[in-house]
Amino acid sequence: MSTSSTSKFQSIKGFYDILPESTPLWFKLEDTARQVLASYGYNNIRMPLVEPTELFVRSVGEHTDIVEKEMYAWEDALNGDKLTLRPEGTAGCVRAVVEHSLTYNGPQRLWYMGPMFRHENVQKGRQRQFHQIGVEAFGFDGPDVDAEQIILLARLWNALGIQDVALQINSIGDASERAAYRQTLIQYFEQHTDLLDEDAKRRLHTNPLRILDTKNPRMQAICEAAPKLMDCLGEASKQHFERLCQLLTQAGIAYTVNHRLVRGLDYYNRTVFEWVTTKLGAQGTIAGGGRYDTLVERLGGQPTPACGFGIGLERVFLLMQEYGVTASNAPDIYLVNVGEHAEKHAFLMAEQLRNDGLRVVLHAGGGSFKSQMKKADRSGARFAAILGDDEALAGEISIKPLLNAGEQKRCKLNEVRELIS
Repeated sequence: MSTSSTSKFQSIKGFYDILPESTPLWFKLEDTARQVLASYGYNNIRMPLVEPTELFVRSVGEHTDIVEKEMYAWEDALNGDKLTLRPEGTAGCVRAVVEHSLTYNGPQRLWYMGPMFRHENVQKGRQRQFHQIGVEAFGFDGPDVDAEQIILLARLWNALGIQDVALQINSIGDASERAAYRQTLIQYFEQHTDLLDEDAKRRLHTNPLRILDTKNPRMQAICEAAPKLMDCLGEASKQHFERLCQLLTQAGIAYTVNHRLVRGLDYYNRTVFEWVTTKLGAQGTIAGGGRYDTLVERLGGQPTPACGFGIGLERVFLLMQEYGVTASNAPDIYLVNVGEHAEKHAFLMAEQLRNDGLRVVLHAGGGSFKSQMKKADRSGARFAAILGDDEALAGEISIKPLLNAGEQKRCKLNEVRELIS
């Protein structure tokens, strides 16, 4: 069946347009995050959307869901390079740090923002193109930076008007401790293979820790009864985690130790954490991260301790809506102009008002005074600036409140800003 040349195109499943009615709230989310990050001394870095596929295989892990079934990967037809749309940001950020020797002169606090891509089942709060803010700190080995990043997020939720989000933390130890625990876990689950679902059986000998994070309600009891990784930790890992807990308590940050929290990526060690909500159904994690002290070396750099997290912006946006957070990009003034002289002067007057720092929409396309005022009302502007021939010839303008029943006043152009403030 042929397709008409005039048929409409639609966006790809899981890839959505963000429309003008939503962007003011997005701006509020992004701008607030920028301000909070700046207050902690984090600097912005911007990486490409496309990276070598091997970067994610080596960092995220060959036997993770991301690498096995979620990445948008292809071979470049022009040169044969194996490329991938970034499914997460940490690997690319580490690649940039190593490539440009960013830690040569000392530790770095970095953040980035932008789209990520995973071929997942689409549902509320889960898209195939989604947006994240990523925050990474390089060169800090103590739990104070782990605590700093968690507290930073608490400050962000407060600044955004988001409530009732809970912090879960855990320690997954170092590589040798995890290896010992891995064998203990495999032995435990092998004794209960009849209770494992197909996904758990597939992971049993490749990534058994991920079984603990299952959402299958029939497996919750067996996972709760599983040996705890915390019992396999050495003294250094225990002290690191205990100090983190002390710092959070001193800062007044409530938390729950979730022994089943392991995160889904291979590069984590010691601290892992998530901020979760019950307001978004199954997609309850709005931010998560932890420490990854071996990843820089694994990707070709010098041994460098590191810690970071990612924020799911679509989910935070939904939470802001849930709590009634609003934002507007409405203009300060809608400039109505009627008459021959008024039309000639309106464009210049609008520019002069903008020079005074005001947001001005100039009516275009003509029309009666009545029709223009209707458009002024619909614009959301706080004031209509009315320019008729009389005002234009006198170098004046009339200001009429639109959001309340205030009195219309006529004034000089340089008096407008003070009048509407």
